[in-house]
Amino acid sequence: MKKLINSPESVVKESLSGMQALHSNLIRVDLETQTVVRADAPIRGKVGIISGGGSGHEPLHGGFVGRGMLDAACLGEIFTSPVPNQMQAATRAIDGGAGVLYIIKNYTGDVLNFEMAAELAAAEGIEVASIITNDDVAVQDSLYTAGRRGIGVTVLLEKIVGGLAEAGAPLGIVTEMAQRVNGEGRSMGMALTSSTVPALGKATFELGEDEMEIGIGIHGEPGRRRVKLASAAEITEMLVKPIVEDLQLKAGEQVLAFVNGMGGTPLIELYVVAHELAKILRGKNITIARSLAGNYITSLDMAGCSITLLRVDDEMVRYWDAPVHTPALRWGI
Repeated sequence: MKKLINSPESVVKESLSGMQALHSNLIRVDLETQTVVRADAPIRGKVGIISGGGSGHEPLHGGFVGRGMLDAACLGEIFTSPVPNQMQAATRAIDGGAGVLYIIKNYTGDVLNFEMAAELAAAEGIEVASIITNDDVAVQDSLYTAGRRGIGVTVLLEKIVGGLAEAGAPLGIVTEMAQRVNGEGRSMGMALTSSTVPALGKATFELGEDEMEIGIGIHGEPGRRRVKLASAAEITEMLVKPIVEDLQLKAGEQVLAFVNGMGGTPLIELYVVAHELAKILRGKNITIARSLAGNYITSLDMAGCSITLLRVDDEMVRYWDAPVHTPALRWGI
């Protein structure tokens, strides 16, 4: 194992410390609770948005804290859920009196711990609503979940809902938008290699030189099937077909297309996948209204990608286009 770290035990806190050093104008970091909070929080009268999960998926979630997206993120150890006291600390830090929305990926530990945090917040008089993302079409249940996993839609939801909250919408409207986005988005991923967890010191699973895994999760969980290595065109078809079918996308509809790298795949290859995705959608007369490509929800150093399609309307596009200024995502500033 070759890693740019000092020790497996210190990697998360030292990474967060590095974020603070480079982005102190945008965020403040509490190393004790491993929370990242928007620098100007709390904002009186604004709905606060919190997400979180295990580390190793950077820039998700800490990199998306800032204007127009998240108000706070709670980070666990590598591939390990944060705990309720982290979420409670983040909730207190961003509560501006208008309530707080928790965005939770559908992994059992995350769901249980955020639910406990919501109960603690309610006891303090803070109104909390929650949305659980479950957009992965690869498997119904996995090693970490009951039901579909939450993956790529989480990023898109955080941006759209963050833009709506920034505009001053109340908690009920913000929550309703979160539910709409989750309902209109689907994702599927694949891996060419495993990821390497620093504390483990070796690959999570083994793939032959001529093999790939279709339908993986962001923790390296196995997916639908292991198959022989194929071309980018064939891989893209394997990922897009079940997404389109599950969403029941029709000719004339518009989507936000998200081609996401799993951490170890260069952008040149992601754009090849985007090229194939655009061809497939053109053939179905489905318009790409907006797009995003890059490493945004990763699995450490895994080589591979995921595709997310979100059926969009004018309101979703408006809040996607709204200004955002975070360490990892910024436009319109």
